[in-house]
Amino acid sequence: MPLNPFFLQGSSSEQRLIQDIINEQLKIYGQDVVYLPRKIINKKSVLKEIVSSKFDDSYRLEAYLLNYDGFEGQGDILSKFGVKTTDSATFVISKERFEDFITPFLNTVSVNFGNVELITRPQEGDLIYLPLDNTMFEIKYVEGKKPFYQLNNLYVYQLSCEVMDYELDDNIDTSIEEVDKSVSDFGYIVKLEMVGSDSSTASASVQLAKELSILTSGKSVSKIDLINDGTGYLTTPIVSISTAPSSGINASAVAIMTSRSGQTGSSIERILITNPGYGYTIPPLVVIKSSTGSGAIATSVVSEGSLGQPAIINGGKEYSVSPVVSISSAPSGGTNAEIISIINSSGIVTSLRYINAGSGYTVSPSITFESPTGSGLTTDNYKFKEVVRGVSTGTTAVVNDWDSSDRILKVTVLGGYFTVGEAVVGIGTTLGGSDSKYIIKSISTFDEYDTYAENIPIETEADQILDFSESNPFGEF
Repeated sequence: MPLNPFFLQGSSSEQRLIQDIINEQLKIYGQDVVYLPRKIINKKSVLKEIVSSKFDDSYRLEAYLLNYDGFEGQGDILSKFGVKTTDSATFVISKERFEDFITPFLNTVSVNFGNVELITRPQEGDLIYLPLDNTMFEIKYVEGKKPFYQLNNLYVYQLSCEVMDYELDDNIDTSIEEVDKSVSDFGYIVKLEMVGSDSSTASASVQLAKELSILTSGKSVSKIDLINDGTGYLTTPIVSISTAPSSGINASAVAIMTSRSGQTGSSIERILITNPGYGYTIPPLVVIKSSTGSGAIATSVVSEGSLGQPAIINGGKEYSVSPVVSISSAPSGGTNAEIISIINSSGIVTSLRYINAGSGYTVSPSITFESPTGSGLTTDNYKFKEVVRGVSTGTTAVVNDWDSSDRILKVTVLGGYFTVGEAVVGIGTTLGGSDSKYIIKSISTFDEYDTYAENIPIETEADQILDFSESNPFGEF
Protein backbone atom coordinates (compact mmCIF):
# COMPACT_ATOMS: atom_id res chain seq x y z
CA MET A 1 0.00 0.00 0.00
CA PRO A 2 1.46 3.43 -0.86
CA LEU A 3 2.30 5.88 1.90
CA ASN A 4 0.00 8.68 2.88
CA PRO A 5 0.28 11.26 0.08
CA PHE A 6 -0.38 14.16 2.46
CA PHE A 7 2.88 13.53 4.32
CA LEU A 8 6.31 13.50 2.76
CA GLN A 9 7.60 10.93 5.28
CA GLY A 10 10.92 12.57 5.96
CA SER A 11 11.11 15.98 4.38
CA SER A 12 13.45 18.49 5.99
CA SER A 13 10.51 20.61 7.19
CA GLU A 14 8.87 17.63 8.90
CA GLN A 15 12.13 16.58 10.51
CA ARG A 16 12.67 20.17 11.61
CA LEU A 17 9.24 20.19 13.26
CA ILE A 18 9.93 16.95 15.16
CA GLN A 19 13.33 18.18 16.30
CA ASP A 20 11.86 21.48 17.53
CA ILE A 21 9.13 19.67 19.46
CA ILE A 22 11.70 17.36 21.08
CA ASN A 23 13.94 20.29 21.98
CA GLU A 24 11.00 22.07 23.56
CA GLN A 25 10.01 18.98 25.54
CA LEU A 26 13.55 18.61 26.87
CA LYS A 27 13.52 22.24 27.99
CA ILE A 28 10.18 21.76 29.76
CA TYR A 29 10.59 18.32 31.35
CA GLY A 30 14.38 17.97 31.42
CA GLN A 31 17.05 18.72 34.01
CA ASP A 32 19.77 21.33 33.78
CA VAL A 33 23.00 19.30 33.64
CA VAL A 34 26.67 20.07 33.00
CA TYR A 35 28.42 18.11 30.25
CA LEU A 36 32.20 17.51 30.66
CA PRO A 37 34.01 16.13 27.60
CA ARG A 38 37.01 13.93 28.28
CA LYS A 39 40.42 15.05 27.06
CA ILE A 40 43.10 12.40 26.73
CA ILE A 41 46.42 13.30 28.33
CA ASN A 42 48.26 9.98 28.04
CA LYS A 43 47.29 6.76 26.30
CA LYS A 44 49.19 3.50 25.94
CA SER A 45 49.98 2.78 22.31
CA VAL A 46 49.59 -1.01 22.43
CA LEU A 47 46.63 -1.68 24.70
CA LYS A 48 45.02 1.71 23.99
CA GLU A 49 44.51 2.13 27.72
CA ILE A 50 43.95 5.73 28.84
CA VAL A 51 46.53 6.40 31.55
CA SER A 52 45.45 9.94 32.43
CA SER A 53 42.81 12.39 31.31
CA LYS A 54 41.38 15.76 32.24
CA PHE A 55 38.03 17.50 32.27
CA ASP A 56 38.53 21.24 32.14
CA ASP A 57 35.69 22.27 29.80
CA SER A 58 32.02 22.33 30.73
CA TYR A 59 28.79 22.92 28.81
CA ARG A 60 25.35 23.46 30.34
CA LEU A 61 22.75 21.36 28.61
CA GLU A 62 19.16 20.25 29.14
CA ALA A 63 18.69 16.51 29.55
CA TYR A 64 15.68 14.35 30.32
CA LEU A 65 16.19 11.87 33.15
CA LEU A 66 14.60 8.70 31.83
CA ASN A 67 14.43 7.05 35.27
CA TYR A 68 11.04 7.76 36.85
CA ASP A 69 11.22 5.73 40.09
CA GLY A 70 14.81 6.28 41.21
CA PHE A 71 18.27 5.43 40.01
CA GLU A 72 18.92 2.07 38.43
CA GLY A 73 21.80 -0.28 39.20
CA GLN A 74 22.38 -2.33 42.35
CA GLY A 75 22.60 0.64 44.68
CA ASP A 76 25.22 0.51 47.46
CA ILE A 77 26.88 -2.90 47.59
CA LEU A 78 29.43 -4.27 50.05
CA SER A 79 32.51 -5.85 48.56
CA LYS A 80 35.93 -6.82 49.88
CA PHE A 81 37.11 -3.36 48.86
CA GLY A 82 34.41 -1.60 50.88
CA VAL A 83 31.00 -0.14 50.03
CA LYS A 84 30.61 0.84 46.40
CA THR A 85 27.85 2.92 44.85
CA THR A 86 26.56 1.41 41.62
CA ASP A 87 23.70 3.84 40.90
CA SER A 88 23.05 4.31 37.20
CA ALA A 89 20.85 6.61 35.17
CA THR A 90 19.82 7.19 31.57
CA PHE A 91 19.81 10.71 30.15
CA VAL A 92 18.23 11.81 26.88
CA ILE A 93 19.75 14.83 25.13
CA SER A 94 19.02 16.55 21.85
CA LYS A 95 21.21 15.46 18.94
CA GLU A 96 20.86 18.87 17.36
CA ARG A 97 21.77 20.72 20.54
CA PHE A 98 24.94 18.66 20.92
CA GLU A 99 25.98 19.18 17.30
CA ASP A 100 25.23 22.91 17.33
CA PHE A 101 26.50 23.95 20.78
CA ILE A 102 29.20 21.43 21.81
CA THR A 103 30.73 19.94 18.65
CA PRO A 104 32.03 23.29 17.30
CA PHE A 105 33.90 23.97 20.54
CA LEU A 106 35.29 20.44 20.69
CA ASN A 107 36.39 20.78 17.07
CA THR A 108 38.43 23.86 17.98
CA VAL A 109 40.00 22.06 20.95
CA SER A 110 40.77 18.99 18.85
CA VAL A 111 42.40 21.02 16.08
CA ASN A 112 44.55 23.05 18.49
CA PHE A 113 45.41 20.39 21.04
CA GLY A 114 44.46 17.05 19.51
CA ASN A 115 43.31 15.43 22.75
CA VAL A 116 39.57 14.95 22.08
CA GLU A 117 39.04 11.68 20.24
CA LEU A 118 35.38 12.07 19.23
CA ILE A 119 33.57 15.37 18.66
CA THR A 120 30.53 14.50 16.53
CA ARG A 121 28.59 12.82 19.36
CA PRO A 122 28.82 12.18 23.12
CA GLN A 123 31.67 9.84 23.92
CA GLU A 124 31.90 7.01 26.40
CA GLY A 125 34.03 8.27 29.27
CA ASP A 126 32.60 11.80 29.20
CA LEU A 127 30.97 13.05 32.39
CA ILE A 128 27.56 14.48 33.24
CA TYR A 129 27.01 16.42 36.45
CA LEU A 130 23.45 16.31 37.80
CA PRO A 131 22.86 19.30 40.15
CA LEU A 132 19.56 17.79 41.31
CA ASP A 133 21.46 15.04 43.18
CA ASN A 134 24.90 16.68 43.27
CA THR A 135 26.27 13.58 41.55
CA MET A 136 28.79 13.08 38.78
CA PHE A 137 27.92 10.35 36.25
CA GLU A 138 30.21 8.75 33.69
CA ILE A 139 28.83 7.85 30.26
CA LYS A 140 29.16 4.10 29.73
CA TYR A 141 27.22 3.69 26.47
CA VAL A 142 25.76 6.03 23.87
CA GLU A 143 22.63 4.90 22.01
CA GLY A 144 21.92 7.08 18.98
CA LYS A 145 19.09 5.14 17.34
CA LYS A 146 16.26 5.32 19.85
CA PRO A 147 13.58 6.16 18.71
CA PHE A 148 14.52 4.39 15.51
CA TYR A 149 14.42 6.70 12.43
CA GLN A 150 11.19 8.59 12.98
CA LEU A 151 10.49 10.28 9.65
CA ASN A 152 13.81 8.87 8.48
CA ASN A 153 15.90 10.79 10.99
CA LEU A 154 17.50 10.52 14.45
CA TYR A 155 16.85 13.25 17.00
CA VAL A 156 18.22 12.28 20.39
CA TYR A 157 21.02 10.42 22.17
CA GLN A 158 20.31 8.10 25.08
CA LEU A 159 23.25 8.13 27.47
CA SER A 160 23.54 5.14 29.81
CA CYS A 161 25.56 6.37 32.80
CA GLU A 162 26.91 5.16 36.12
CA VAL A 163 28.13 7.09 39.14
CA MET A 164 31.69 8.15 38.40
CA ASP A 165 34.46 5.92 39.74
CA TYR A 166 36.97 8.61 40.68
CA GLU A 167 40.53 8.01 39.50
CA LEU A 168 43.57 9.84 40.83
CA ASP A 169 44.78 10.37 37.27
CA ASP A 170 41.59 12.26 36.36
CA ASN A 171 42.19 15.99 36.57
CA ILE A 172 38.83 17.75 36.88
CA ASP A 173 38.97 21.52 36.89
CA THR A 174 35.99 23.20 35.23
CA SER A 175 36.15 26.43 37.29
CA ILE A 176 32.58 25.69 38.41
CA GLU A 177 33.06 25.19 42.14
CA GLU A 178 29.98 23.03 42.76
CA VAL A 179 31.01 20.70 39.95
CA ASP A 180 34.66 20.40 40.96
CA LYS A 181 33.82 19.85 44.64
CA SER A 182 31.27 17.17 43.86
CA VAL A 183 34.01 15.24 42.08
CA SER A 184 36.80 15.83 44.57
CA ASP A 185 34.68 14.41 47.38
CA PHE A 186 34.86 11.02 45.63
CA GLY A 187 38.62 10.87 46.27
CA TYR A 188 40.54 9.89 49.37
CA ILE A 189 40.69 12.92 51.67
CA VAL A 190 43.34 13.58 54.30
CA LYS A 191 42.66 16.18 56.99
CA LEU A 192 45.53 18.38 58.12
CA GLU A 193 44.94 20.41 61.26
CA MET A 194 47.18 23.45 61.24
CA VAL A 195 48.53 25.32 64.24
CA GLY A 196 45.80 27.74 65.28
CA SER A 197 45.73 31.50 65.65
CA ASP A 198 45.51 31.19 69.46
CA SER A 199 48.90 29.49 69.72
CA SER A 200 51.57 31.03 71.92
CA THR A 201 55.36 30.82 72.20
CA ALA A 202 56.98 29.25 75.25
CA SER A 203 59.40 31.16 77.46
CA ALA A 204 61.94 30.21 80.10
CA SER A 205 64.78 31.69 82.13
CA VAL A 206 68.17 30.30 83.06
CA GLN A 207 70.81 31.27 85.60
CA LEU A 208 74.41 30.33 86.11
CA ALA A 209 74.74 27.11 88.09
CA LYS A 210 76.73 28.84 90.81
CA GLU A 211 73.93 31.37 91.34
CA LEU A 212 71.66 28.52 92.43
CA SER A 213 74.04 27.30 95.16
CA ILE A 214 75.37 28.71 98.41
CA LEU A 215 78.85 27.52 97.45
CA THR A 216 81.29 30.13 96.19
CA SER A 217 83.26 27.78 93.95
CA GLY A 218 82.81 24.51 92.12
CA LYS A 219 82.01 22.94 88.80
CA SER A 220 78.93 21.54 87.08
CA VAL A 221 78.34 18.49 84.87
CA SER A 222 78.40 20.16 81.48
CA LYS A 223 78.27 17.02 79.35
CA ILE A 224 77.93 13.25 79.56
CA ASP A 225 79.86 11.16 77.02
CA LEU A 226 78.36 7.80 76.08
CA ILE A 227 81.24 5.30 75.81
CA ASN A 228 79.14 2.20 75.09
CA ASP A 229 75.43 2.23 74.21
CA GLY A 230 74.69 -1.22 75.62
CA THR A 231 71.99 -3.60 74.41
CA GLY A 232 68.89 -5.56 75.43
CA TYR A 233 67.16 -2.83 77.41
CA LEU A 234 63.41 -3.50 77.66
CA THR A 235 62.79 -0.40 79.76
CA THR A 236 64.62 2.91 79.98
CA PRO A 237 67.54 2.49 82.42
CA ILE A 238 68.16 4.88 85.29
CA VAL A 239 71.14 7.20 84.99
CA SER A 240 72.69 7.73 88.41
CA ILE A 241 75.28 10.46 89.04
CA SER A 242 77.28 10.53 92.27
CA THR A 243 76.29 13.26 94.71
CA ALA A 244 77.89 16.69 94.86
CA PRO A 245 79.96 17.80 97.87
CA SER A 246 78.17 19.17 100.91
CA SER A 247 75.90 22.19 100.16
CA GLY A 248 76.27 21.54 96.45
CA ILE A 249 73.56 20.64 93.92
CA ASN A 250 73.30 17.09 92.68
CA ALA A 251 73.36 16.59 88.92
CA SER A 252 70.77 14.44 87.16
CA ALA A 253 70.29 13.03 83.68
CA VAL A 254 68.05 10.78 81.58
CA ALA A 255 68.77 8.20 78.90
CA ILE A 256 67.28 8.48 75.41
CA MET A 257 66.73 5.07 73.85
CA THR A 258 66.88 3.77 70.29
CA SER A 259 66.31 0.46 68.52
CA ARG A 260 68.97 -1.09 66.35
CA SER A 261 68.43 -3.71 63.68
CA GLY A 262 69.34 -7.26 64.55
CA GLN A 263 69.25 -6.85 68.32
CA THR A 264 66.78 -7.61 71.07
CA GLY A 265 65.54 -4.69 73.11
CA SER A 266 66.93 -1.18 72.87
CA SER A 267 70.21 0.67 73.22
CA ILE A 268 71.03 4.08 74.62
CA GLU A 269 71.25 6.72 71.92
CA ARG A 270 72.46 9.56 74.16
CA ILE A 271 72.22 10.90 77.70
CA LEU A 272 70.72 14.33 78.35
CA ILE A 273 71.28 16.44 81.45
CA THR A 274 68.20 17.59 83.34
CA ASN A 275 70.18 19.39 86.05
CA PRO A 276 73.92 20.19 85.65
CA GLY A 277 74.33 20.47 89.43
CA TYR A 278 77.09 22.49 91.11
CA GLY A 279 79.98 22.13 93.54
CA TYR A 280 81.82 19.22 91.92
CA THR A 281 85.60 19.30 92.06
CA ILE A 282 86.15 16.17 89.97
CA PRO A 283 83.95 14.47 87.35
CA PRO A 284 81.30 12.44 89.21
CA LEU A 285 80.74 8.78 88.53
CA VAL A 286 77.93 7.92 86.09
CA VAL A 287 76.21 4.56 86.66
CA ILE A 288 73.55 3.15 84.32
CA LYS A 289 71.14 0.89 86.23
CA SER A 290 68.76 -1.61 84.64
CA SER A 291 67.35 -5.06 85.41
CA THR A 292 67.18 -6.04 81.75
CA GLY A 293 69.86 -4.71 79.41
CA SER A 294 73.56 -4.30 80.04
CA GLY A 295 76.82 -2.94 78.69
CA ALA A 296 76.13 0.81 78.66
CA ILE A 297 79.01 2.95 79.93
CA ALA A 298 79.18 6.74 80.25
CA THR A 299 81.47 9.34 81.77
CA SER A 300 80.86 12.91 82.85
CA VAL A 301 82.65 16.14 81.97
CA VAL A 302 82.67 19.00 84.49
CA SER A 303 83.22 22.67 83.70
CA GLU A 304 83.17 26.07 85.35
CA GLY A 305 80.69 28.68 84.23
CA SER A 306 78.03 26.16 83.24
CA LEU A 307 74.32 26.96 83.25
CA GLY A 308 71.95 25.73 85.92
CA GLN A 309 68.60 24.01 85.65
CA PRO A 310 66.33 26.21 83.49
CA ALA A 311 62.93 27.37 84.73
CA ILE A 312 59.95 27.28 82.37
CA ILE A 313 57.93 30.48 82.65
CA ASN A 314 55.34 29.68 80.01
CA GLY A 315 54.95 26.30 78.31
CA GLY A 316 53.41 27.86 75.21
CA LYS A 317 50.46 26.43 73.34
CA GLU A 318 49.75 24.26 70.29
CA TYR A 319 53.25 23.02 69.56
CA SER A 320 53.08 20.16 67.07
CA VAL A 321 56.72 19.20 67.56
CA SER A 322 59.25 20.13 70.22
CA PRO A 323 60.39 23.69 69.45
CA VAL A 324 64.00 24.63 68.83
CA VAL A 325 65.52 26.40 71.82
CA SER A 326 68.35 28.93 71.50
CA ILE A 327 70.67 30.17 74.23
CA SER A 328 72.97 33.17 74.03
CA SER A 329 76.58 32.33 73.18
CA ALA A 330 79.23 31.92 75.84
CA PRO A 331 82.08 34.48 76.04
CA SER A 332 85.25 33.86 74.08
CA GLY A 333 86.98 30.72 75.26
CA GLY A 334 83.79 29.23 76.61
CA THR A 335 81.51 26.51 75.23
CA ASN A 336 78.04 27.35 74.00
CA ALA A 337 75.20 25.61 75.80
CA GLU A 338 72.89 23.31 73.80
CA ILE A 339 69.42 22.47 75.00
CA ILE A 340 66.32 20.69 73.70
CA SER A 341 62.67 20.95 74.72
CA ILE A 342 60.09 18.27 75.48
CA ILE A 343 56.35 18.77 74.85
CA ASN A 344 53.35 16.81 76.11
CA SER A 345 50.38 15.52 74.13
CA SER A 346 48.67 18.91 74.51
CA GLY A 347 51.49 20.72 72.71
CA ILE A 348 52.90 22.41 75.83
CA VAL A 349 56.61 22.53 76.70
CA THR A 350 57.00 20.61 79.95
CA SER A 351 60.77 20.22 80.36
CA LEU A 352 64.18 21.26 79.05
CA ARG A 353 67.25 19.05 78.80
CA TYR A 354 70.87 19.90 78.11
CA ILE A 355 72.98 18.28 75.47
CA ASN A 356 75.74 20.51 76.82
CA ALA A 357 75.33 22.86 79.78
CA GLY A 358 78.13 25.03 78.40
CA SER A 359 81.16 26.56 80.09
CA GLY A 360 82.70 29.95 80.64
CA TYR A 361 79.45 31.86 81.13
CA THR A 362 79.83 34.90 83.41
CA VAL A 363 76.29 36.27 83.26
CA SER A 364 72.91 34.61 82.80
CA PRO A 365 72.17 34.25 79.07
CA SER A 366 68.82 34.72 77.37
CA ILE A 367 66.82 31.72 76.22
CA THR A 368 64.33 31.83 73.33
CA PHE A 369 61.90 29.35 71.78
CA GLU A 370 60.81 28.83 68.22
CA SER A 371 57.19 29.89 67.62
CA PRO A 372 54.54 27.13 67.21
CA THR A 373 53.74 28.63 63.82
CA GLY A 374 57.36 28.50 62.68
CA SER A 375 59.00 31.23 60.63
CA GLY A 376 57.44 32.90 57.63
CA LEU A 377 53.82 32.12 58.59
CA THR A 378 51.26 33.81 56.35
CA THR A 379 47.54 34.27 56.90
CA ASP A 380 46.66 33.87 53.24
CA ASN A 381 43.97 31.31 52.41
CA TYR A 382 44.63 28.12 50.46
CA LYS A 383 42.62 28.01 47.24
CA PHE A 384 40.38 25.18 46.10
CA LYS A 385 42.15 22.85 43.63
CA GLU A 386 45.55 24.49 44.07
CA VAL A 387 48.61 22.30 44.57
CA VAL A 388 50.25 22.54 48.00
CA ARG A 389 53.63 21.18 49.07
CA GLY A 390 55.14 20.02 52.34
CA VAL A 391 58.42 21.90 52.82
CA SER A 392 60.20 19.09 54.69
CA THR A 393 58.97 15.99 52.84
CA GLY A 394 58.28 17.52 49.43
CA THR A 395 54.85 15.83 49.44
CA THR A 396 52.33 17.43 47.11
CA ALA A 397 48.54 17.36 47.26
CA VAL A 398 45.50 19.11 45.86
CA VAL A 399 43.35 21.32 48.10
CA ASN A 400 39.86 19.95 48.62
CA ASP A 401 38.75 22.48 51.24
CA TRP A 402 40.22 25.06 53.60
CA ASP A 403 38.52 26.27 56.80
CA SER A 404 40.41 29.39 57.85
CA SER A 405 38.56 29.73 61.17
CA ASP A 406 39.50 26.25 62.42
CA ARG A 407 42.60 26.03 60.23
CA ILE A 408 41.58 22.65 58.82
CA LEU A 409 43.04 21.81 55.41
CA LYS A 410 41.53 18.90 53.48
CA VAL A 411 43.68 17.56 50.66
CA THR A 412 43.43 14.80 48.10
CA VAL A 413 45.55 13.26 45.31
CA LEU A 414 48.56 12.97 47.63
CA GLY A 415 52.01 12.45 46.17
CA GLY A 416 53.47 11.09 49.41
CA TYR A 417 53.06 11.52 53.15
CA PHE A 418 53.05 14.72 55.18
CA THR A 419 54.62 14.84 58.64
CA VAL A 420 53.53 16.66 61.77
CA GLY A 421 55.47 19.89 62.28
CA GLU A 422 56.28 20.59 58.66
CA ALA A 423 55.09 23.67 56.81
CA VAL A 424 52.62 23.34 53.94
CA VAL A 425 52.86 26.08 51.32
CA GLY A 426 50.72 27.07 48.36
CA ILE A 427 52.05 27.31 44.81
CA GLY A 428 52.12 31.11 44.92
CA THR A 429 49.92 33.87 43.57
CA THR A 430 51.98 34.16 40.38
CA LEU A 431 50.80 30.65 39.46
CA GLY A 432 47.18 31.31 40.32
CA GLY A 433 47.42 29.83 43.80
CA SER A 434 48.09 31.25 47.24
CA ASP A 435 51.09 32.25 49.33
CA SER A 436 49.73 30.37 52.34
CA LYS A 437 52.13 28.80 54.81
CA TYR A 438 50.96 26.96 57.92
CA ILE A 439 52.46 24.34 60.23
CA ILE A 440 50.82 20.91 60.53
CA LYS A 441 49.59 20.26 64.05
CA SER A 442 48.00 16.86 63.44
CA ILE A 443 47.19 14.55 60.53
CA SER A 444 44.10 12.41 60.13
CA THR A 445 44.81 9.77 57.47
CA PHE A 446 41.53 8.04 58.29
CA ASP A 447 39.05 9.23 55.66
CA GLU A 448 36.40 10.45 58.09
CA TYR A 449 34.50 12.08 55.23
CA ASP A 450 33.65 8.72 53.69
CA THR A 451 30.59 7.37 55.52
CA TYR A 452 31.56 3.79 54.78
CA ALA A 453 35.31 3.99 55.46
CA GLU A 454 35.40 1.69 58.48
CA ASN A 455 38.64 -0.16 57.75
CA ILE A 456 40.43 1.06 60.88
CA PRO A 457 37.60 0.24 63.36
CA ILE A 458 37.16 -3.18 61.73
CA GLU A 459 40.90 -3.89 61.93
CA THR A 460 41.00 -2.75 65.56
CA GLU A 461 38.17 -5.08 66.54
CA ALA A 462 39.69 -7.95 64.55
CA ASP A 463 43.05 -7.54 66.30
CA GLN A 464 41.30 -8.14 69.62
CA ILE A 465 39.98 -11.46 68.32
CA LEU A 466 43.00 -12.79 66.41
CA ASP A 467 46.48 -12.17 67.77
CA PHE A 468 49.20 -12.39 65.13
CA SER A 469 51.90 -10.90 67.37
CA GLU A 470 53.03 -14.24 68.84
CA SER A 471 52.28 -16.63 65.99
CA ASN A 472 49.88 -17.30 63.14
CA PRO A 473 46.55 -18.27 64.80
CA PHE A 474 45.69 -20.37 61.75
CA GLY A 475 48.83 -22.49 62.11
CA GLU A 476 52.33 -22.57 60.65
CA PHE A 477 53.65 -24.55 57.71
